[in-house]
This record gives sequence, C-alpha cells and structure tokens, in this order.
Amino acid sequence: MARVILVVDDEQNIVFGVTYLLQKEGYETIEAYDGIAALEQYNARKPDLILLDVMLPGYDGLEVCRRIRETDNFTPIIMLTARGDEADKLFGLENGADDYIIKPFANGDLLARVKTNLRRTSPAPSESVPPVGEGLVIDTERFDVYVNGVSAELTQREFELLKFLASQPGKVFSREELMREVWQYDYFGDLRAVDVAVRRLREKIEEDSGSPKYIMTKRGVGYYYQAADNK
Repeated sequence: MARVILVVDDEQNIVFGVTYLLQKEGYETIEAYDGIAALEQYNARKPDLILLDVMLPGYDGLEVCRRIRETDNFTPIIMLTARGDEADKLFGLENGADDYIIKPFANGDLLARVKTNLRRTSPAPSESVPPVGEGLVIDTERFDVYVNGVSAELTQREFELLKFLASQPGKVFSREELMREVWQYDYFGDLRAVDVAVRRLREKIEEDSGSPKYIMTKRGVGYYYQAADNK
C-alpha cells in the first residue's frame, strides 16, 4: 500500500511540483493550501508524513505542527522554510517538527528527507531493552518511555535519541555522530537540531532539566547517557 503524504503550502506551483515528484516515486499525496485545511486533511486521512510550509493563511505552519503534536507524537513532520528564517526553523523544532528543508530545494534533497523520515516509521522487529536507570523505562514494543510509571509522551525522534544513547551508556557522541546515527543523514545539516532534541528530551524525562541525571553533556564534545550505577 502506498504511503500517504500531506503536502501543505499556499503556493500552488510548489504543491503541484512536489505532489508530481512524490507521485512519480509511488507515494499517494493529499494537498492543503492553508492551516485550517491542513488540520482537516490530517484528521480525515491520517497521513504517513507531512510536508508543512511555515507561512500559511489561517493557522501558520508552526501552529499546525503544535496542534498535531498535542495528540500525535509519531507522524513525521518536515517544515518547509524560506532561506534565512532561522527563527522559524528553531520554533518548528521546538514545537515538535522532525526536520526542515529550505526553499527553494532540490528534488533529490526533498526525496531523501522524505525517505529517511518514512524509514523511521516502518515496522521493525521488536527489541528487548531492559529498564534504563532508576525510574526510567524504555518500552520498545509500545514505543514509549515511562518516568516513575508515567508516560513521557516522546516524539519518535526523541524516543530514538534516548534509546540510542542508552544503548551505550557512558559513551560520548558528537552532534555529527548523532545526526548520522539517529537522524540517519549522511550530511550534517544544522546541528542545532540535535541540541533542540536533547533539550526537549530532558524536559520530558528529567526531574530538573537544568541538572540532568540521564542525558549528560560533555562540554565541547557532545552528549552521553549516564547509567544508574554511575550516578
């Protein structure tokens, strides 16, 4: 069955071009030209991935992303941003977007981002991961993380980041390594995406995100998971 992609942009030529490209690759597409229609299409079709422009009439893309993330932490959202709009990129990541791509973009770049993000949502064999740290449990079968018995409500990216770091406690990973291993990108792009994901993850699993006990920073190098017996 073809994967369904929701394309949201207020410029018809962009929507037509992107949907044509995606359909040639075998994807099914649905379209929306404003934020209100985007939410209607999302609720009606539950797409496998969303390409979402930032500047939209009605609700802007950041608001659409935030509303979707209130109930859905799983569906990949790739924000489409204009060149130089640094604030939009960071706000999008802070509101739960998985990735962003700068307009105008190359067709190959867009398809690579789509394939990478869809690959992360494909069913994978269940893995056995033991409870990690006091009060913190990673449940790979239910795709969930529990802190003192309460679901942390992580996005897929946050879940994968925690799972990857916890699989090798004490080992420090640079932002470039995390971008390659967790984001699965061969190019590094904007490494601030890693910092944003770590910050959001800490806010959800740490009692005090300013004094973390699980996800630690090695200044000037990167991040690592601190095992319970090392605390």
